[in-house]
Amino acid sequence: MKVALIHEHLAQDGGAEKVLKVFQEIYPKAPTYTLVYDKKKANKVFRNKDIRTSFIQKFPLGIRKYKWFLMFMPSAVESYDLTEYDLILSSSSAFSKGVITLPKTAHICYCHSPTRYLWSDTHSYVQELSYNRLIKKILPFYLTKLRLWDFSAAQRVDQFIANSKCVEKRINKYYRRSSKIIYPPVETKEFYISDKIGNYYLTGGRLVAYKRFDITVRAFSRLGIPLKVFGVGPEMEKLKEMAKDNVEFLGKVSEEELKKLYSQSIAFIHPQEEDFGITPIESMASGRPVIAYAAGGALETVKAGETGDFFEDQEWEALADKVIRFKPNQFNPQLIKEHALNFDTVRFKENIKNFVKNYYNKYINN
Repeated sequence: MKVALIHEHLAQDGGAEKVLKVFQEIYPKAPTYTLVYDKKKANKVFRNKDIRTSFIQKFPLGIRKYKWFLMFMPSAVESYDLTEYDLILSSSSAFSKGVITLPKTAHICYCHSPTRYLWSDTHSYVQELSYNRLIKKILPFYLTKLRLWDFSAAQRVDQFIANSKCVEKRINKYYRRSSKIIYPPVETKEFYISDKIGNYYLTGGRLVAYKRFDITVRAFSRLGIPLKVFGVGPEMEKLKEMAKDNVEFLGKVSEEELKKLYSQSIAFIHPQEEDFGITPIESMASGRPVIAYAAGGALETVKAGETGDFFEDQEWEALADKVIRFKPNQFNPQLIKEHALNFDTVRFKENIKNFVKNYYNKYINN
């Protein structure tokens, strides 16, 4: 079975890239096709892999400003020549699922979400763009055309895998397709329980608008309770402006430093609605409880009263009220850790290998 992997773009280091890393471990001989590859921003683990980029890579500013070339991305994905492969395994949150394959080739898509800015978040996406009014008025007309392509592209997939129940529902709603749920991989065994707990709460990740770190910063600035924020992103300066002295921005931290931050925190704050959400799992793998907004993947991964708690309204007041009432000593670090092991990378690998093998055998025998 000759396999090819398809990924959106290698220009950051997030949860989707962790999934790709494991796919490459499962299928070490498979090349990875991606729109663009930015070696400076992507994880170093990809530098010795067979990475094959689209024609956008060769455009002036194609790597650094790849988002400018949105209108070319469908054609770029369709240009991959995949005729020699028996199986395509795509990791998609937008364009990857749109590859064109031969009838003999099985295409399994691991879907992180139907394209957010075309479906579930389309209105907020346009509003939050830092473009002038003219572009914001024109853009929806192009998004309508792209939405039609996106639906059509989803019909090319032979089998979807969803990364959570909420994504399974979106795939069914927007693409009218069924899917199998396999939760993403988390290196839970790499994290540890500390015998020392600090006097701070922790939050972090990519500092982008939809992750709503502003809620956390506002809440803790009002409470005066120490908060540490890790990660970088376009929202950093805005968040710093609204923060009081009790909020500390750590920027990009090393893996070892992050493990220590998790293990010694009072609790991890997760204010956003994620399709799955890896950072809460990492916190629980460190034996620390999570205070999460009651929506999205957190409802599937955090167990109220056992591994954390929820706040219902996505407002800083609701979070502040929950923090005031939160009792971290009622949680058992070892039980929290054991729960997190359900999402370990080893389990993910087994689930993917078994599913792909069974589906491919069924596909070629039909």
